[in-house]
This record gives sequence, C-alpha cells and structure tokens, in this order.
Amino acid sequence: MTVLEAIQRSSEFLAKKGVDSPRLQTELLLAHLLGLPRMQLYLNFERVLTEEDVNKFRELVKRRGQREPLQHIVGSTSFCGLEIAVNRNVLVPRPETELLAERGWQFLNQLAAETSKSNTHPRPLHAISALDFGTGSGCLAIALADKCPAALLHAIDSSEQALEVARQNAARLGAGDRIHFVLGEDLQTLPNGIVFNLIISNPPYIPTAEIETLQPEVRDFDPRQALDGGADGLDFYRQLANKASKRLSAGGKIMLEFGDGQAKNLATIFESENWVVEEIVEDYTHRPRILIAGRS
Repeated sequence: MTVLEAIQRSSEFLAKKGVDSPRLQTELLLAHLLGLPRMQLYLNFERVLTEEDVNKFRELVKRRGQREPLQHIVGSTSFCGLEIAVNRNVLVPRPETELLAERGWQFLNQLAAETSKSNTHPRPLHAISALDFGTGSGCLAIALADKCPAALLHAIDSSEQALEVARQNAARLGAGDRIHFVLGEDLQTLPNGIVFNLIISNPPYIPTAEIETLQPEVRDFDPRQALDGGADGLDFYRQLANKASKRLSAGGKIMLEFGDGQAKNLATIFESENWVVEEIVEDYTHRPRILIAGRS
C-alpha cells in the first residue's frame, strides 16, 4: 500500500464514522506515524509502506474512528507554539484559549515594562505574578511563563492527575522553576496573603444537561470535571466573582474564557460583586469568548 492509497482509504473510513475533516485527520495520523511533517507526505505519495507501518496505521485510524481525539492518539497538541502533552486526565486545549493566553501575557509584559521605567519603586525580578485557576494541562501557565520572563506563576487544579501532566509539561518546556503547582478546589487553598497581578482561567462552563450533547471526542474523552460548570455552566464564575478580588493586587485584572451565550449573565455576575467589566473579547469566529475585568 502506498502513502496515497493509505490516505484515500482511511479518509473514506473516517468520513463514514462521522469524523470532521477526515482527510486532514488521516494525514496528521500518518505523518505522526512516519515521523514526517504533514506536507512532506505530498512528496511521498508513491512511497510503499511496510507491513508494520500499515498495521500500525490501521490501528491509529481505528482509534480515531472510535472518536478518540487526535491529540490523545499522538499524545500532544500545539498551544501558542508550545507542544503540550495531553491525555484523558486533562482538557485538550482549544484554539480560542490561545487568545486568552495572549491577552494575559500582553498585560503582564505591559506591567513589567511600566514597572521597569519606574525609578522610585523598582520592582524585583519575578515580582510580577499570575494565577492560573483550573490549570489542567498547564497550557495557560506555561504560555504565560514562556512569553513573560518577568512573571512567576501559580497554577491550581483539583485533580492530582492533571497536575502531574502539567508539571511534566512545565519541566519539559523549561518553565518548571517558575510555576508553583497547587492541588486544591478553590482559592482558599492558596497561602493567606498571597495576591496576583493577573488571575486567568478557562474554567468548566458547560451546563450539566448539555454535556451528553457534545461531540464524542469531548463528551467521552475530556474529563467531566473539566467540562461541568453546573446547572447553567456558571458555578465557577460565581466563585471567582465572589472570592478572587481578595487575591488581586491593586491594578490587577481577571481574564476568563466562557461559553456561547454566557456573556450577558457573566457580566451581570461580576458587576453584582463590584467588578468593572472592562472588555468582552471575541474569538476567531467573532463570538464573545473572554471577559476582562478589574476592581472598582
């Protein structure tokens, strides 16, 4: 079987299984197996696969046909240019979360630049700090550490299995010494008195009753605790709106990703707790996706 034949047959199989973008998914799986950049496959269409490669590829395609996420099969995903390992213990990072990370590091770098210009109260190196609430794979905390060398990070999650994935990602990507991982359910787990310039989070925001309607890749493979936001999907936002102000330093901000149709209710929740909603940021599809707020 040639590379082209493998791609054609497997694409048809995945299409019948209801997998989105079956040709792309097939090419990514084969490129992973062969250790090639995906575009190199087009220069190797006539290459004959070994029997071992054919058998291994069939197994990968079978798993994808069972709706196991591509990222789980290959073991990682790209996030802000960083290769983040993922498995069943963590949420697979979405592209829109990269926008949240970008807003976060832009704010931290701006703060670092403003502080460095101050001659009266110079800030020590790494005195700028951020908290990633519900860190999962660690993607947000690691991206902030990578893009803002002046920042120290805390990352909290209620799952020890998720934290182990996050620790390994941070260590492999050279950020392990700048991120303090904390096992806990809420902000009260953190030491008393510690405050942050930025609190950032992509918390669970799917209403409980809607989880069963999600695509199988999400419903059956992402950890439920990383999806379930309570009856209306807003439980974690209420917690943050009520508690996070005590963990925010003067001039600090909170930045949160949220789900479709939640912008208005989310703004109301934060304004009722005396936050100033500064901006609602749209994602790549022009849907409201990120709330940015500060204290009044």
